[in-house]
Amino acid sequence: MIVTLTINPAIDRTISVDRLAFEDRARISSSRESAGGRGINASSVIQSFGGQTLAVLASGGERGRRLEALLEGCGFPVAVVAIRNEIRTDLTITDKHGLTIHLNEAGPELTAEEVARVEKAVREQLPTAAWLMLCGSLPPGVPASFYGKLVALARRRKVKTLLHTSGEALREGIEARPTVVTPNQPEAERLLGGTLLTRTQFLEAAEQVRKMGAESVVLSLGSRGAVGAFPDGLIAASAPPVDSVCPIGAGDALAAAYAWAMLRQAKPADALRWGVAAGTASARLPGMRFASLAQTEEIYAKVEARPAD
Repeated sequence: MIVTLTINPAIDRTISVDRLAFEDRARISSSRESAGGRGINASSVIQSFGGQTLAVLASGGERGRRLEALLEGCGFPVAVVAIRNEIRTDLTITDKHGLTIHLNEAGPELTAEEVARVEKAVREQLPTAAWLMLCGSLPPGVPASFYGKLVALARRRKVKTLLHTSGEALREGIEARPTVVTPNQPEAERLLGGTLLTRTQFLEAAEQVRKMGAESVVLSLGSRGAVGAFPDGLIAASAPPVDSVCPIGAGDALAAAYAWAMLRQAKPADALRWGVAAGTASARLPGMRFASLAQTEEIYAKVEARPAD
């Protein structure tokens, strides 16, 4: 079982337009709503790959009720922690050329009691979990140390952890020594306080993040693939060229596929290939959609993962 946590879920509204141009009109071709949040996205990918997953999430207000309705029939169990305030709405606008704008609200403020109930809900799922994925931003009222606390709790229960977040939650979570962290390039740049431009810099950054406390690091590089820093060395995985339609959510697919592959006893280099394949295959799809296992397998055959020189 892979348990995911989404403490700051959202109603994702995705709007497709003919083209995005500054100070010009765009014509809407489609609009859809879906249940959003990095952990929910990860569970969707894992379930579609045939894996067992359970999603823990916080939900409140009228938007929360809509979120829960959107999750009916999702194919995986959901453990909902009720909160008082309205969950957020996120907006993604994408055009047919792949240009995408993603706008996120901060999310509802949680009380200390609500944070404690989320922690309790996660703790209750650990006896059946092999992996715990801690995903997404922390809403107001949740301390930056929250993910780190759960990483330590999971380690005591012999549960592996994947940390998929940003900012101070990422920094403090790394210090708790998770099994793997999966930042993208901008998140790694903010964490390390510098710009990353070259392959050498990517590899050095991944290793630097690993030395901060994580057992392994998977640094997502979008269309360029990913690099991994593991206890036995550095790996670079290249993605095949594809027409990217909507890259938003590709990092969630990468993280989910990596955990799914590791649960199936894959070696880290092969799990990295699966992650890059899932992210690349998902970026080819319109809107916030995720590639199926068959679509991912097609790309997986073209992904190369090699030890870094």
